Amino acid sequence: MRVVSALVAAAVLAAFVPSAVVMAAEGEVRSTKSWPTPSRAAGKDEKVCKYQFPGGEKTVWVCDKTVPCCAWDAISYVKCGTTFSGCL
Repeated sequence: MRVVSALVAAAVLAAFVPSAVVMAAEGEVRSTKSWPTPSRAAGKDEKVCKYQFPGGEKTVWVCDKTVPCCAWDAISYVKCGTTFSGCL
């Protein structure tokens, strides 16, 4: 029974923790030395977002101009928000 409970708990946790592939925002690049250049240029209705995590890692990514740039220090995660819910 403990094994089943552990497997269920792991599956639930995996559903809420983004994988490494999902963790990357569009055009995201990280560096610990200097501000990196995004992997793609921002288009006409886009902006380049920049954020420095408390550990010194700098990251840049590309978002639409109408949405906020979002970053969470606890999980070293960045993304583009939405016009409806902001960074939630």
